[in-house]
Amino acid sequence: MKKQSFSLLTLVVVSVFSTLAFAGPGAHGPNGEHLDAPVAASSGGLTRLPDGSVNVPKAAQRRMAIRTVMTNEEAHPLTAELNGRVGIDPNAGGRVQAPFAGRIEPGPKGLPVAGQHVEKGQVLLYVRPVAGAIERGNQRAQLVEIQSNRRLAEQRVKRLESLEGTVPQKEIEAARAELTSLTGREKAVSASIGGNEAITAPASGVIAAANVLNGQIVEAKDVLFDIIDPDRMVVEAVTTDPALAGRIEAATLANVPGVELSLLGAGRSLREGALPVSFRAKAKGVVLAVGQPVTVIAKLSDKVKGFAIPAEAVVRNPANEPIVWVKLSAERFIARPVETRPLDSGSVVVVKGLEPESRVVVSGAALINQIR
Repeated sequence: MKKQSFSLLTLVVVSVFSTLAFAGPGAHGPNGEHLDAPVAASSGGLTRLPDGSVNVPKAAQRRMAIRTVMTNEEAHPLTAELNGRVGIDPNAGGRVQAPFAGRIEPGPKGLPVAGQHVEKGQVLLYVRPVAGAIERGNQRAQLVEIQSNRRLAEQRVKRLESLEGTVPQKEIEAARAELTSLTGREKAVSASIGGNEAITAPASGVIAAANVLNGQIVEAKDVLFDIIDPDRMVVEAVTTDPALAGRIEAATLANVPGVELSLLGAGRSLREGALPVSFRAKAKGVVLAVGQPVTVIAKLSDKVKGFAIPAEAVVRNPANEPIVWVKLSAERFIARPVETRPLDSGSVVVVKGLEPESRVVVSGAALINQIR
């Protein structure tokens, strides 16, 4: 019995090998499979299929945190990307400049540094005037002359006051007025030679930039400090379309969430071929630096139909075309070339390339795009 079973098994094996050896093109096996077709990759792994789609098992989807959303076509506002720069709000900050040439001396609390909070009216530093040798000599000579005239005026006032009743009152008053004038001139000239002037903060806020050192010599109009209110900044964007400002309904900063922008207006004079558009920025809890370049996403009154999806859902294929991954079945995904427009700082609108009720990958698209 055992010998008969062994012979039967041998016959079956020989028959199968014979069939495989002599099967012609297009031949089928016992289960209907193509014997000349290439061996298919296992459906249990990450695989790029011949039609360009990708097979991602359920377990891999969970590890890659793949998430999808059902798309619905709606009307969304058109947007425009404007290049801008963060600046100081003139109503919530200020700039401190040297009123004249002089030497820097610390204030009562020392010299402020960048990042330090100051109050309006606080003395930041003192500026002691400096001048050339000839100018200082002329000032001292003028001071000596004024002091001599002041002493003579004092003596004259005393003499006239002792003769009060015998000399006209108007002469006494004229002498007193002359003495007051000379006293004031003496104080002014003396202060210009050896005194100093207190420089105070024009607004409450934080020192954004400090350009002073103890003993530093500064010229008139040199910028000493920039003071800002971190919660109130101005963003100045530029555009080549003069009518764009009238169509802006709202605006956000790209890649800087948490900043509220409100339109202030647009200029009427071109600056280097572009028109400035100003926005007030309320940046509570968000750090913005003066001079920081930003991209403003301006929502316009015009509408466009499309599918709103997160910006991270759009990736690039090897040809550098923007694509999104659409879920066709439980474990199969396919790439769709799309045309997008920015919607806000974290979303885009797909205007071409998608169909309604498509399941678009919104999380993990970059990982699927790497499967080869």
